[in-house]
Amino acid sequence: MFGAALPERSVVPIPSSCALSDGPQGTGSATTTPGELTPVSPSGLTSSDITENPVHVVSFPLKRKMEEGSTVDAGTIVVELHSRERVPPLPIISGLCKSVPRERIHIFPYNFPAAICVENMLRCLESCPRHLLVCEKSNFKQEKSRHSAHVETHYFNCLVSILLPECGPLPEKLKNTIENLGKYYVVRNLSVHEFVTLEFRNAFIKKGSFYALSYQTRIDQDNTAAVLPSGKLLLSLDKDTYEELGLQGKPSLYSGKNAMRYTVTIDLTDEALAADGKKFQRVNWCLTQKKPLVFDFLLAWDGAESSSVISYFSNYKLKECPFTIYSSILRDLHCPVVKSGRLHGKAEESCSSERVFEWFGAVSNNIDCNNQPSSFISTYCSPFPSTVVEQANLCTITGFITPEKIQNLLQQLREYFAEPKLTSWVSLMVHGFADSPVSWGENEHGFCRGGENLYSFVVFNNEDYWVQMAVGTHDGCPP
Repeated sequence: MFGAALPERSVVPIPSSCALSDGPQGTGSATTTPGELTPVSPSGLTSSDITENPVHVVSFPLKRKMEEGSTVDAGTIVVELHSRERVPPLPIISGLCKSVPRERIHIFPYNFPAAICVENMLRCLESCPRHLLVCEKSNFKQEKSRHSAHVETHYFNCLVSILLPECGPLPEKLKNTIENLGKYYVVRNLSVHEFVTLEFRNAFIKKGSFYALSYQTRIDQDNTAAVLPSGKLLLSLDKDTYEELGLQGKPSLYSGKNAMRYTVTIDLTDEALAADGKKFQRVNWCLTQKKPLVFDFLLAWDGAESSSVISYFSNYKLKECPFTIYSSILRDLHCPVVKSGRLHGKAEESCSSERVFEWFGAVSNNIDCNNQPSSFISTYCSPFPSTVVEQANLCTITGFITPEKIQNLLQQLREYFAEPKLTSWVSLMVHGFADSPVSWGENEHGFCRGGENLYSFVVFNNEDYWVQMAVGTHDGCPP
């Protein structure tokens, strides 16, 4: 971008022992001793620059104080900030390193050409963060098929997309299943200690699958809470809240060497949580008196009586929410050629699972897949080989969707081929909440750049299926 004539330069990371003197933020002055370095706040930077742009590069000029009291330019610090990250505290590097990972902080000596600084930063930005995509091929009728486990252990889902090639209106059975998914709930200002009470555990934990997820909380910045259907209460807390709460936990896997976030797990099925037990009294005291935690929650319960949620939380502001359902007909859609027995595809014959996963994501987000290589906006094209289908039905469901409901949808897609169809496959994609504390099972989930955790099924007419599971940087490998 800045010309091939520029020499290759290496970026020097800031050493861990480097500490700059403390000075007032937003000014170039500081109380320093001779030889100390003082960074100056960047000019023209607002909070909207950080929140609205996915990646923002901020530079801090460095000043060195001389013996006679004057200051001279000493160099430049360049920091790569991602979305949802605030400007780090200035002007000490130790504080800056707590807010931004060290690999995204670079220091350049004085008179280092500005173009080379930017070129080095752009080279860093071009490198994508780690993402994982696990693809698996099996058959629904196989005894060791893991399709149910993949669905049942992905607890918190916010969106489901179903694609039916060569289909106009939705089939009646599938349409009825979608329309009868039920409802979920939003409860305001609910104290976490309610989940620990004996009444709640007897009413929900012991009688069905209960799901709760704190609403509109950010997993990388705020305190969050969740209740799993396995009966575990999870708390993801910042360091200050964790220390005030006083319950035993462990550092977050993604908080770095100096832990700034902790996770606390409380097993609500533990017999030691009896109402007269010391453990219950300790947990209840911490959550009611020492550090009460209050959130808005999304709630769902797959139990015998759906009205129990409304009656139990009648003392709180509770709203019953229907699922948002949208169905559209796509015309002249370029669909990839897939064969159930070729997960990795074959040149000129069929597409790989990875390409199909990418294509389905583009289609479900209404992205044009018929672009030209010379297009300025997008060069993405449908994978080759592909066929043009006259019409396809894309149905999208949005809400707090439990695994049991997704199992019902998946079963309907299997039964879709009970009668002959023009297509040999259909697809279902499920997106998890970006700010959920877990992805699959109890695997800790973080946000990093996007908080991705999703999976999709390609269901074939011979009961074969492909499953593709994807996570972002702050996640373990899917099961």
